[in-house]
Amino acid sequence: MTSLSPGSAAAQRPKTVVIADDSVVVRGLFARWLGESGQFHVVAVAGDGETAVAHAGRFHPDVMVLDLNMPGLGGAEALPQILKESPHTGVLLATTLTERNARIALECMTKGAMDVLSKPDSRGGMTLSLDFRSEFLLKLSNIAQSPARAGALPPEIDLDFTPAGPVNLRNLVSVMPRYLMIGASTGGPRAVAKVLADIGDALNDLTTLIVQHMPPLFTASFAEQVSAQIGIPAREPYDGERLSRGTIYVAPGGRHLGIDRKLGHLVASISDAPPVRFCRPAVDVLFTEGARHLGSAALGLVLTGMGSDGTEGAGALRRAGAAVIAQDELSSTIWGMPGSVVRARHASAVIPLDGIGSAIRDLLRGGKPS
Repeated sequence: MTSLSPGSAAAQRPKTVVIADDSVVVRGLFARWLGESGQFHVVAVAGDGETAVAHAGRFHPDVMVLDLNMPGLGGAEALPQILKESPHTGVLLATTLTERNARIALECMTKGAMDVLSKPDSRGGMTLSLDFRSEFLLKLSNIAQSPARAGALPPEIDLDFTPAGPVNLRNLVSVMPRYLMIGASTGGPRAVAKVLADIGDALNDLTTLIVQHMPPLFTASFAEQVSAQIGIPAREPYDGERLSRGTIYVAPGGRHLGIDRKLGHLVASISDAPPVRFCRPAVDVLFTEGARHLGSAALGLVLTGMGSDGTEGAGALRRAGAAVIAQDELSSTIWGMPGSVVRARHASAVIPLDGIGSAIRDLLRGGKPS
């Protein structure tokens, strides 16, 4: 999470919030939590999309909590109008967990929504769940602070490789990678889709594994969306499934994705083990097991997201001889995960989102065969 100095005006000013939800109970609950936190000021509430759009234009809030299912103009239809009225408002989608809502939410995240929060099925479950409250406040805090990014790395951080122009990763690896492992969280769906589209048909030469922090159902819809967009098979793997080149494997929501070796073949390992760094699936699990079984044949990529998941695993990859790319700060929605990797000096390269796919394509064209 980005920190602000206690004496700064930005640190002292509560972030402004508009809550758009058709439930009076939910609006009241969210408003109470936000008020009690001391970090936020709810400037308005809305029970439908039309009112949410009007409030965006009037108040220009730092954050809007937007329910997908509202009467009249729903959240998905209201989103582009909200961002047109207030382009700098960060939007957190709030929705119940269904396949339909997952598809809609993912589409919204390609159109500017920053993150999604899965609401419990019942109001009682929402009221009593301390985990849900904590997640709600944490997501809002990170979204609200993301426009206040410093924009530059502290001078004491000595990166292994800081590109000012085209990136040549061939100097950083001893063999051509055959496995691409990607970790992402807040802002990740759009970033992951962008990177994969830019890599293009070169993905046919890779086995790609992705950990995107998402609830169950959302990850399956995300895999379908990716496959439809780039024309390469993408799916959630089953435990023990043999890993194949030219396929994209997405960690199931709420379960870890790792790598194991059985009968001489590399297979996906799906686990319900406890969360790592509060995450399940965790990037650290995938990267650490990838380092153990793949070594320098792996290429790690850490994209936008809050927290520090992936840092420990990135260190394991580097020690195993693999390269690790971190998305740069200016192109990240939240520079938590990639920033943590950079600060730990585990990044082989720090690259803007627009340049990551082409850098990987260049590596695959000119890398040394193992």
